[in-house]
Amino acid sequence: MKKLPEKPPTTWDETALRTINTVQRDPEFRQAVTEYNARYLSWDDLRYRVPDAEKRMATWATMKILRTMRYEPVPYPPLDLKYSTTPEISRSLHIFDQYLSGTIQIHNKTIRLEQSYIINSLMEEAIASSVLEGAATTHRVAKEMLRKGREPRDKSEQMIVNNYRAMRYIRDQKDTPLTPEFIIDIHLFVTENTLDEGAVGRFRDNDEIVVADPVTGVVHHTPPEHTRIWEMIEELCRFANAPDDDAGTFIHPIIKGIILHFLIGYIHPFEDGNGRTARSIFYWYVLSRGYWLFEYMPISRIILRSKKDYALAYLHTEYDEMDLTYFIQYHIRCIDEARRDLLAYIEKKQSEQNATKAIIKTIQNINQRQADILRQMMEHSDEYFTIREVSETHGVVYQTARTDLLSLADQGYIRKEKRGREFIFIFNEGCDLWDEKKK
Repeated sequence: MKKLPEKPPTTWDETALRTINTVQRDPEFRQAVTEYNARYLSWDDLRYRVPDAEKRMATWATMKILRTMRYEPVPYPPLDLKYSTTPEISRSLHIFDQYLSGTIQIHNKTIRLEQSYIINSLMEEAIASSVLEGAATTHRVAKEMLRKGREPRDKSEQMIVNNYRAMRYIRDQKDTPLTPEFIIDIHLFVTENTLDEGAVGRFRDNDEIVVADPVTGVVHHTPPEHTRIWEMIEELCRFANAPDDDAGTFIHPIIKGIILHFLIGYIHPFEDGNGRTARSIFYWYVLSRGYWLFEYMPISRIILRSKKDYALAYLHTEYDEMDLTYFIQYHIRCIDEARRDLLAYIEKKQSEQNATKAIIKTIQNINQRQADILRQMMEHSDEYFTIREVSETHGVVYQTARTDLLSLADQGYIRKEKRGREFIFIFNEGCDLWDEKKK
């Protein structure tokens, strides 16, 4: 970002107050204020929509008065955090409650979600989250590395492998309470072999770290002093682990997960890897609250499409008296886009499920997973597959993948060849299935 947004005014002079009294009687003004607040425009957005300085100040002052009346406090003592629930946020949360914690349906049919779908999503999240933090590689190379279990060749690939391992770890730990040690463990996963050893899995011990644009050097955020990190992280854990109705304050679980994401980024407890850790904590929280379909939704891929808006969501919140609504609204939009991407992905996979069923009808002594493997190999008949790749992609142990592939090879549907120290498997285009496909 070449230029930071303008900070909004926090006090009003007598001229602004007089203008408010004048324009409040104007129906068009009231309608504009209602629209701007429904969209939750920032001061920076308002500058381009209301060119007259006095009227702009009056508009902003009125917007802020109305927002203040709707603020929900966040029980996090180190910071004065608050947020509003806009109509867009409420509508989206209702949709998420319907679709992201129950069964998923397309065209009134309940869809079977394969283990391989989760594996694919975790890979996509790992790649996108790493690229957000500067990993330089192509999507194809990164995906192939994860699928085939190849060792990373450089720091960028190591970041992706680390993120992938962290996402799998989070799935297994979704019933674990949040503690400073758990946050440190996640940081260990995402930064292994990418930072100096003294910085891995340790809170920063200095105040030299800032969040800045890597190209322009413009400073976006100066984190709290390092002496406050333990206190702020412990309070963050208390906030995360508190019952939903603690102290009479209910915060929707998805909003609470987004707030945890923001706080890790704001506190910036580590020298590097804060963004990856923050996004991991968000996933851990929503999974821990029963929103299991987030396992299938690589949200970082959506954030990667809108990196500037991601940065602005942080900045608008910090600049506007720690009003989290900007950050929440941005993430709600990302989640909704990821949800729609998931539906499109599953619709595409439905045809694959039909192809798998056709294979099972043709071959009697074959199980569901073996049919999926065979279908995948038939669709990519110009590629080779390894035991490790099938194990990784289908979420089974090495021995199970080996047994599946050898069984298919014994039946003549795939060929087994030796390449280096390992066996590779290739679809046999001379088998009956290939003839059926060409018909």
